[in-house]
Amino acid sequence: MDLGAELRAELVKAVATVIDRHADELTSLDQAIGDGDHGINMKRGFEAVLADVANLSAKPWPDFLKGVGTMLVMKVGGASGPLYGTLFMALGKDLPAEPGRADLVRAFRGAVTAVQARGKSERGQKTMLDVLIPTAEALEAGTADAAAVARAAHAAADATIPVKALRGRASFLGDRSIGHMDPGARSSALMIEAIASVLEKA
Repeated sequence: MDLGAELRAELVKAVATVIDRHADELTSLDQAIGDGDHGINMKRGFEAVLADVANLSAKPWPDFLKGVGTMLVMKVGGASGPLYGTLFMALGKDLPAEPGRADLVRAFRGAVTAVQARGKSERGQKTMLDVLIPTAEALEAGTADAAAVARAAHAAADATIPVKALRGRASFLGDRSIGHMDPGARSSALMIEAIASVLEKA
C-alpha cells in the first residue's frame, strides 16, 4: 500500500468533496434531532484541512493524521469536532510511518475505541459509533472491497433511523428522535466510502 504524499492529499480532497456535497443534507438531518449545524461545521472543518493539504500531506502518515485531527478539533466545533478529531489523532498515534493493511485495521479499531471513551458512548445509542464499530468489524473480518465496506457503512447509518437516541443532543428528544437518521452516522458513512474508494486504488 503506497501511502505517499500524493495519496494523502487525494484522501483529503475526497473527504472534503463528499462533505461539501452533502453539507445541506447533514444540516437537515441535524435540524431534526440536533443543533442543526453538523453539515456547516463539518464543511468548515474539512475546508480548513483542504486549505492546508500541501503542508499536511507532506508529513509522514502518523503526523498527517494527527494534524488533520487537531485541525478538526479547532475548526469543526460542537460535539463532532472533538470526536472526529479523536478518531484521526488516535489513528495517527497507532499507525507506523509505512503502514500495511493489517496496521490500518488494527489502528482503526483503536481509534474507534478512543472515540467511545471520548464520547462515553457505545454501539446502539444512535451516534457515529453505530457506523464506526460495524466498519471496524467488517475490516477485521477481512472485507477488502471498497464497495462492500461502503455498503456496510451506509446500511449501519440507515439502521440508526428507528433507534431511540441515548447519547448526544438527540437524546433530549427521547422517543421523538426515533424515525431520523443520526447525522454523525451519516457523515461517518460518507467519509468511510470516500476513504475506502481512494485506498482501493492505491
